[in-house]
Amino acid sequence: TITNLFASVLTPYPGADPKRVEALVTEVIEAELDTIPEIKRTTSVSRTGFSAIQIALSEFVPDSRLEQLWSEIRDAIADAAVRLPEGAGDPEFSTDRSATAFTAIFALERRHGGDASLPLMSRYADHLADLLRRSPGTEYVEVYGEAEEEVLVEIDPLKLSYLGLTPDAVSRAIAAADAKVRAGRVRGSEADYLLEVEGEIRDLARLRAIPIVSQQGRDRAVGAPIVRLGDVASIRRSERTPPREIAIAEGERAVLVAARMTPDRQVDVWMRRVVAEADAFRRQLPDGLVLRQTFDQSAYTTERLSELAGNMMAGVALVVVVLLITLGWRAALIVALILPLTSLLTLFILQLIGIVIHQMSVTGLIVALGLLVDGAIVMTDEIRRRLNDGMTRLAAIGQSVERLAAPLLASTVTTVLAFTPMALLPGPAGDFVGSIALSVIVMLASSLLLSMTITPALAGFILRDKAQGGSREDKGLFWSLYGGLLKLSLRWRALAASIAAAPAVVGFLASPTLVSQFFPETDRNQFHVQLYLPQGASIEATRKSALQVDAILRGTPDVGQVQWVIGGPAPGFYYNLIPQNDAKPDFAQALVTTASPQATERLVPSLQRKLDAAAPQARILVRGLIQGPPVTAPIEMRIMGPELRELARLGEEARRRLAALPAVTHAWAELSDSAPKLALALDEDKVRLAGLTLGDVARQLETLIEGVEGGSLIEASERLPVRVRISADDRSAADRIAELRVLPASAAATAAQGGDAGVPLSA
Repeated sequence: TITNLFASVLTPYPGADPKRVEALVTEVIEAELDTIPEIKRTTSVSRTGFSAIQIALSEFVPDSRLEQLWSEIRDAIADAAVRLPEGAGDPEFSTDRSATAFTAIFALERRHGGDASLPLMSRYADHLADLLRRSPGTEYVEVYGEAEEEVLVEIDPLKLSYLGLTPDAVSRAIAAADAKVRAGRVRGSEADYLLEVEGEIRDLARLRAIPIVSQQGRDRAVGAPIVRLGDVASIRRSERTPPREIAIAEGERAVLVAARMTPDRQVDVWMRRVVAEADAFRRQLPDGLVLRQTFDQSAYTTERLSELAGNMMAGVALVVVVLLITLGWRAALIVALILPLTSLLTLFILQLIGIVIHQMSVTGLIVALGLLVDGAIVMTDEIRRRLNDGMTRLAAIGQSVERLAAPLLASTVTTVLAFTPMALLPGPAGDFVGSIALSVIVMLASSLLLSMTITPALAGFILRDKAQGGSREDKGLFWSLYGGLLKLSLRWRALAASIAAAPAVVGFLASPTLVSQFFPETDRNQFHVQLYLPQGASIEATRKSALQVDAILRGTPDVGQVQWVIGGPAPGFYYNLIPQNDAKPDFAQALVTTASPQATERLVPSLQRKLDAAAPQARILVRGLIQGPPVTAPIEMRIMGPELRELARLGEEARRRLAALPAVTHAWAELSDSAPKLALALDEDKVRLAGLTLGDVARQLETLIEGVEGGSLIEASERLPVRVRISADDRSAADRIAELRVLPASAAATAAQGGDAGVPLSA
């Protein structure tokens, strides 16, 4: 577990271009965050309709201060939210998207040939997420790719123009008709009653019956003076389009449910409980749906710890074999007994100080394995020598402990001090490698304690004294061969030293051929794919490109499962995959499982070349998994300055130069041109003659083109948001906009004279 020093602030601002988002949203929030000194760095991305700010705290923030600091940051964001412009959403602050991988991922899919709807899949996925949240030991659950259901009120633009109304007026009428709050309280001498007004919107029929009062309708005497919503609009339940996020598993729409375990649990025990929950849930599914587990962290953890345990056993075996050769079986038996005792004592102390068993802590135990036997060997050899000199067992033990106490303590302390800086390293880097140092320190301290207590007792009990022939029996099994080699080495010192130094010299000479990498790639049968389309691409265009790449991936030998999330980041399956690119319709990410780690190593470079050629319209990154802190790319440059145009030019120039290097696969610049847009050059004189202002036109266009978001507008019985929008055909956006009508203040008079209310925008 990496101490979470990172957080994100996500703020929607629909319809605003990146510069406007930067000036009115991002800078306002960053100004408040700058007042908190413990924040080391904030990085932000402002794009069309969205602001994303990443917060990084100082590595020196103590753990006891973290929760209070997060609370202060929430307060600062709340203060900034008051100053955000009208139309901007509430900032969403999250610390859950930290450097911690999900422990299990499930995919809910249509059975082959099934016709289950995506809303139905989403409801079952939400139910599964609730079950996992209630499971003991579950820390966090997130659902990806679920359908957003809504009630869609689609208005006929001709009828609305005829009545002289706007979609905004319809939205207000719907909101006014939805009585959800209490109307008061009736207090009597014997009881109090809550007073409510009936009329809550519970079904579509109630929506259709909402009256829309129209003065123009009464003036024209076209029937009943009350026009109802059902007279001017079609009302239906639907899935929100376009979706904010799409999940794909094995080439078909799916919903992913990802769960993360609390750090204090055993992953195998927790996983068995979760799998049992999933099996019980699977039996409740209808015939058209199927649930698959696409990721199981416990399998990787068990494999890694088994590998580390095997390494540790091999180390113990090597130590014992060397002792058998050099000291004899009795001394080897003593050290062999001390090794597991030291390990058990170390694990007990690590448990007390809160360090769990994982690959880094066990690696520390392996590192210390060659160090902890020194004390036991020295103590055993000292006691054996005194016994061979004719001393009693009690005297041999007492004098050996007294003589070696100071040297063993000094050697242990010097080694502990060498590892102390690593143990005190702050921040995520300290979380990553600090447990190695702490394991070594605890193991050395345990070894010292046992070397001064248990080892002398075992040596006094097992070793033979002079009267029992100890000097003969306690020699190594191959003492004659070993002794002969020692005599030859002492006679031919130069030759012996040359032979001993040869491997080291060869190693140093071969070092330039080795790859210099502090954190190596991990051996895992997984990798991930990131797909970027040009800014402004729709989520549907991204889906088509993702499916094109998906077909290539699934058609590649040794590729197993493939899951995509389009429009945002995929669930992190590795601890240093930080979620990025939220609410980004031109982005997609895939999680790919292969047949073996060797297949992953072979496929990553070959697929990079293959996908670059197959999908030239997209920037595709095929990336393996590496150890260590998260990085966006192996090489990053940051160019700073006040002029955006100059920064964009310099960034593009640097990108071209880097891309020309043979070893560079991809190079990109974060600062680029904004997404394409349509600009309306209005004749302000004509706008004023029509009884409008430029602001009036802009507000009406926003309503006419994009519709009015329900939000807190109304909720139906299933808590579905209601959205109002103008019906549109398949013509181009420019043609549709040119024919839109804007309503001047004199719209009522125009309608009364028999003409169409509203002025065409093209006029």
